[in-house]
Amino acid sequence: MDASGQPTLDEIEDRFVELVAGRLSRDDADRWAARRVMEDGIARDDLSWWALNLLYGIDLPAGKNGDYLHDDEQVRAWLAELRKHRAK
Repeated sequence: MDASGQPTLDEIEDRFVELVAGRLSRDDADRWAARRVMEDGIARDDLSWWALNLLYGIDLPAGKNGDYLHDDEQVRAWLAELRKHRAK
């Protein structure tokens, strides 16, 4: 966390990595991001805000069959996009 209590981009990326690797559940990733998104009065850069909002809701179901609205391939694509933007 930075001085304001906001997670750093490293911490956000780590959540994506852990999620993709299966070491973090979607529910845990969602709860972690939800706490950060719901905090008032914290200045956020655009990339952090974008990534946090992807994690917040990562556990949304697509239907009754147990699939998620955003599948694993989409989550991997978001991680790749986050890394691409960070490399700029």
